[in-house]
Amino acid sequence: METLSVFQVASLRIVSAGIVLLPLTIKHIRSVPYNKLGYIFLSGILGSLIPSYLFCIAESRVDSALAGTLNALTPIFAIITGFFIFKFPVPSKKFTGILIAFAGIILLLFSKGMKDASNISYSLYIVLATFIYGINVNLVSKYLNDIGSLKTASVALSLSAIPALIVLIFTGYFKVFTHEETWMGTLAASTLGIMGTAVATILFYMLIKRAGVLFSSMVTYGIPFVAIAWGFIFHEDIGWKQILSLFVILAGVYIANRSGNIKPIAGT
Repeated sequence: METLSVFQVASLRIVSAGIVLLPLTIKHIRSVPYNKLGYIFLSGILGSLIPSYLFCIAESRVDSALAGTLNALTPIFAIITGFFIFKFPVPSKKFTGILIAFAGIILLLFSKGMKDASNISYSLYIVLATFIYGINVNLVSKYLNDIGSLKTASVALSLSAIPALIVLIFTGYFKVFTHEETWMGTLAASTLGIMGTAVATILFYMLIKRAGVLFSSMVTYGIPFVAIAWGFIFHEDIGWKQILSLFVILAGVYIANRSGNIKPIAGT
């Protein structure tokens, strides 16, 4: 984001992922039931497109360590959205973990003091992204469980690349993409799209279908530790308060998840 806008970075991520998976999309799209295409497109929007923009906007003002830590909320929102939106039954004791995790959010957002209160609104973009991730994992589990992971990921990302390409056009990217100073940003965003979106999404959809919603969303346990490690490498402001907040959030996620997976109610 040193040479590209947040919208250009996010759009390049999705477009590059869609292009890489386009041959698979062409191969598989005809075998996807027509009534499932809408769900697949929506999954691409919720699982990749919108969160990409939200994370880029947030990280224009907040540290990557903070962003990665807040990403651990995905399993919590998988429970909440599963219960309220998809009507999945949720054991009452899971709500104890939810309350603990949200206490960790509050601690984390205020861990650097009120002098950084102006950045709290940007942190909430990440919270919103994890909420959307929670909707998506339930959507995939409920409506796309009978569609192959490779089909789901390739078609979802290739279709999502269309609105992302439109954003690139309207942000003027193609007027500056030949400039030498934008090459590194373009390369970095494309690498993020190919590895962090295309490959990772396929693996994640495979995990959702084989292991269930909550277990799959628990991959976010590892993300905060990786993000904090990079934060230390890039000399971000990380203190004991942020570390403590992380463990409070993860404790809440653990308590919420230890009862097992949530399942769709028969007939829903």
